[in-house]
Amino acid sequence: MDLATLEALRSPVGLPSHPVIFLVLGVLTWALHILAVHAVVGGLALSLLGLLKRGNDLWQRLSAMLLNHAKVGVSIAIVIGVAPLLFVQVIYDPFWYVSNVLSARWAMGFIVLLLLGYYALWLHSGQVSKHGEKTSPSLLIVSLALILVVGFIMHVLSVQMLSPDKWMSWYAPGGHIDASGSKIHDFHLARWGFILSLALPVTAAWIMACRQYLAGKEGGEDQRYLDFLSEVARKLALSGGLLSLALFAVWMATLPAPQAQVALSPWTAAVAATLVLLVLFTWKGPEKSGYYMPVVALIMALALGALREALRYAALYGGFGYDFMNYEIFMDWYSTILFFATFLIVGGIPLAFMISLSWQAGRSKGIYTASPLIAKLGAASVVVTGLWVLHYFIMGALVQWKL
Repeated sequence: MDLATLEALRSPVGLPSHPVIFLVLGVLTWALHILAVHAVVGGLALSLLGLLKRGNDLWQRLSAMLLNHAKVGVSIAIVIGVAPLLFVQVIYDPFWYVSNVLSARWAMGFIVLLLLGYYALWLHSGQVSKHGEKTSPSLLIVSLALILVVGFIMHVLSVQMLSPDKWMSWYAPGGHIDASGSKIHDFHLARWGFILSLALPVTAAWIMACRQYLAGKEGGEDQRYLDFLSEVARKLALSGGLLSLALFAVWMATLPAPQAQVALSPWTAAVAATLVLLVLFTWKGPEKSGYYMPVVALIMALALGALREALRYAALYGGFGYDFMNYEIFMDWYSTILFFATFLIVGGIPLAFMISLSWQAGRSKGIYTASPLIAKLGAASVVVTGLWVLHYFIMGALVQWKL
C-alpha cells in the first residue's frame, strides 16, 4: 500500500484541531481506560478464586468486595474507553477503519460479547446475593472469558492496522476477494499477554488502596481482614510483576521492523521502571501509603500509552512514510472549547460529587448525612448537566434551522 493511497483514505474534512491534542488526549484517556480494565480483569479473577475457597471467610469477603468493584469498573471502562477509540479514529482513520472492515464480524461482535459478559456478571452477582459462597462459579467464568475475548478483539484490530502492506493479501487471498470480515488476520501474543498480565500488579495496588481506605473507616475494621488484604496484595504484586516483566521483555524482543528501534526508547525504560516501582511499593511499602499505589499504576499506564503511540508512529511513518502530523487542519475553536468544557466541567463536577459522596458514605457508620460542601457539589452537578443538555438542544435547533 503506497503513501498516496493511504493519504487519499483520510477524511476530506481534515482535523478540527492540532493532531498533537488528539494524540495527548488519546494517551491520557487510554491510560484511564486500561486501568479500569485491569481492575475488572484482576478483580474478577480474584473474585473467582475467592468463590472457590469455600469456607474461608476472608476470601469470601474479598471475593464479594472485588465483585462489586468489577461491576462498576466495567461501566467506567466502557465510558472512558470511547474517548481513546475516537481519538485513534481521528488521526489514524485510514488504518483503523480498514482493520475493522477486514475483521468486521469480530468488530461488530465486540459489542454483543461485551454485553453478554456484563449481563453474566450481573446475573452472577444476583446469585451471590441469594446463595452466598454456595453460588456456582459458571456465570463468573463466562463473564471473565467474554471480557478477555473482547479485549483480544481490540488487540487484533490495533495490530492489523499497523500492516498496510498485508491488507490486500488479507482481503483477496490468492486473488479471490473475501469480503466476509470473518477472519482474524494478525495478533501479537506477547503484547496482548503483557497488557493482560498487568491486571495482577494493578489489582494488587488497588487492594492496598482499599485496605488503607477500610483502615480509616469509622468504628474501625477487622485487623485480621486488613492483614489478609496486605498479604494477598503483596503476593499478587510480586508474582504478577515478574510475569509482566518477562512478557514485556519478550514483546520488546519480538518487535517487527521498523518498530524494533522503539525497544530502546525512553518510553520502554519508563514502562519497565514504573512497573518495578509499582511492585516494590506494593511489596515493601507500608500499608499507610496504599493510596500511592494507584498513582504509580496510572503513571505506568501513561508510559505504556506513550509507548504504544511510539510503536504506532514507528510502524506507519518508518514503514510507509505516513505522518499524521501533516494532516490538514481546519481549526474549529467552538468544538475544541466545548470538548474541554464538557470534559473538565460537565464531567469534573459530577465526578467530584460522586467520588466525594461515596468516599464519605463508605467510611461512615450508620446513616450518612452529606456535608454542606458535598450537598453543594450535588446541586452544581445538576445545574451543569442541565445547562449542557439545554445547550445541546439549542445548538441542534440552530443547525437544523440554519440560524
